[in-house]
Amino acid sequence: MPDPVIGWLLDSDPAIRWQVLRDLLDAPEAEWRAERARVETTGWGARLLSNQDADGQWAGGAFVPAGFDWSEWHSVGQPWTATGFSLTQLREFGIDPDSGIARRTVALVGMNAHWDHDHQPFWEGEVEECINGRTVADGAYFGVDVAPIVERLVGQRLADGGWNCERINGSLRSSFATTINVLEGLLEFERSTGGTAASREARRSGEEYLLARQLFRRLSTGEVADPAFLEFTHPNRWRYDVLRALDYFRSAGLLARPDRRIAEAIDHVQSRRQPDGRWVLDRQLAGRVWFDVDDGQGQPSKWVTLRAMRVLRWWREQGA
Repeated sequence: MPDPVIGWLLDSDPAIRWQVLRDLLDAPEAEWRAERARVETTGWGARLLSNQDADGQWAGGAFVPAGFDWSEWHSVGQPWTATGFSLTQLREFGIDPDSGIARRTVALVGMNAHWDHDHQPFWEGEVEECINGRTVADGAYFGVDVAPIVERLVGQRLADGGWNCERINGSLRSSFATTINVLEGLLEFERSTGGTAASREARRSGEEYLLARQLFRRLSTGEVADPAFLEFTHPNRWRYDVLRALDYFRSAGLLARPDRRIAEAIDHVQSRRQPDGRWVLDRQLAGRVWFDVDDGQGQPSKWVTLRAMRVLRWWREQGA
């Protein structure tokens, strides 16, 4: 390849390769779809599916593994092996939602998985907006009717335009993390169904919440809201960073043109490019996983590099 970084990305798992072909090389659709079809049979996608329980769940639970000892959360970290996070990872890998194994998984999860909060059926969601945002994204991607959860999320929007999982505990201010989780869900819902007038308006207000803060600053003082927002994490799980937010706006690019208020975040991404053209993984979340999909914190990351390169390409092509 003329670009050694592209060659490095292509020397990878099908979950990355198909996105490089589509998003960076403009390969014919038949080519990237053929590579995408390998996700369920080769590499990380197949490996994650091999850890699935007979009843369609992962680790026997929806949010945490069955029989989870909550002291582990404090001593080791939040676990990432249960059904909700595994489905999100399959979606991010790009498994074909119409494949037989995907349809079987969705049906089994619907029959057997229940949320830890109050034993709610999985595809009905629970009470936290972060969890429900990801459930909407996963459900919409896999063809599940998640409209009732969307309606709840629309009604849970706060006065500043975003969302916060701490709303049920009295919070009146939105959070960056909850808002990006909900926005990703609403975008996937809109893609699969066209959305509703209320969901589209809610998505716009959530976008405005982030844009007004330049994706990482406090509205009140202009200070950086959290230094971790400027560090690149993968997989993000429920965590927020500016690269995740930028990739959301890129993904929504056909629906909303670039806004100059993200220019500073774009500059930050550009500034973090290493001399060899790659980006490193700044943060790797603690807690049990099925397997790692990066070479470790502080090392060049194909996932972070893919996301950064396609965000910057989108920004340039929009003439922003």
